Amino acid sequence: MISHIWFTIAADSSNHLKEVVIRIYWDGNAKPSVEVPVGDFFGLNLGQYFVYQSAFLNCSSVKALNCYFAMPFRKSARITATNESSRHIGAFYSNIDYQIVPALPDETLYFHAQYRQAAPNKPTMNDWRSNGDADKLKNLDGKENYVFVETRGRGHLMGVTLGVLQNQDFWMGEGDDMVFVDDESQPIITGTGMEDYFNGAWDFGGRDTAVPFAHLYNGAPLIVAGERPGGRYCLYRWHADNPITFTKYLKHTIEHGHADHRADNYFSVAYWYQAAPYTDFPALPPAESRIPRLKAVPGPGGAEPA
Repeated sequence: MISHIWFTIAADSSNHLKEVVIRIYWDGNAKPSVEVPVGDFFGLNLGQYFVYQSAFLNCSSVKALNCYFAMPFRKSARITATNESSRHIGAFYSNIDYQIVPALPDETLYFHAQYRQAAPNKPTMNDWRSNGDADKLKNLDGKENYVFVETRGRGHLMGVTLGVLQNQDFWMGEGDDMVFVDDESQPIITGTGMEDYFNGAWDFGGRDTAVPFAHLYNGAPLIVAGERPGGRYCLYRWHADNPITFTKYLKHTIEHGHADHRADNYFSVAYWYQAAPYTDFPALPPAESRIPRLKAVPGPGGAEPA
């Protein structure tokens, strides 16, 4: 069982956190059960370093990346790091702590992590002027929501990390989390807003007074120029105390703005465990498209496309 992963990287490219991809293969599988850009895997979803601490991930001074998720396996584990940039990596240091045990319980589950992005999200409307106007919209089925993960099998969700780069003005976080469990037709859990899902409140403090925080199971450790075009947020939520269990199907989603009315950029990782190594992942976006960049989108507060 892998108990701890530590990396630190010296690279020529300033975008190396997005360009280096970590893959983990369990028990000889040809496809990985973890496939994530290295920065996103450690909660640095916008490709920049910042120091923070949580129960399962942290970034320590100066550029030390740590993961404490338990990762059991029965026969073998293979971890690879692939540089998808044309620029040189001078050093990639790693330390992998693991234990060899006589046996694992039959019900032991495999660790998974999957990267997704929408840069930008597709909005349901472009003529809104404030969240108050957008509140007239309805979204009961979640079909246009941003998807953190969709998987089939038996297991439990452990949490997500999310980076948001705003393309538009105003508060970006009115999206409700909507989780589908063993029923693809309707969510069994519907939340009350993005900052609430990440266990903060009230816009994390407001446009000019937001307060970054990093706690054991939840945090918004990076908030820069919030509620403006170019605003940046990195967020995490761990379900260690209340894992979302599923027996055959899980889809974890969140609205991008109220009823999906906003067109911001989202970069996320979902972390979960399930009984069989699941490898039916969507194709990983190319390295160039993973680098967060402000996009011209319709709607108020952003640059209109030509």
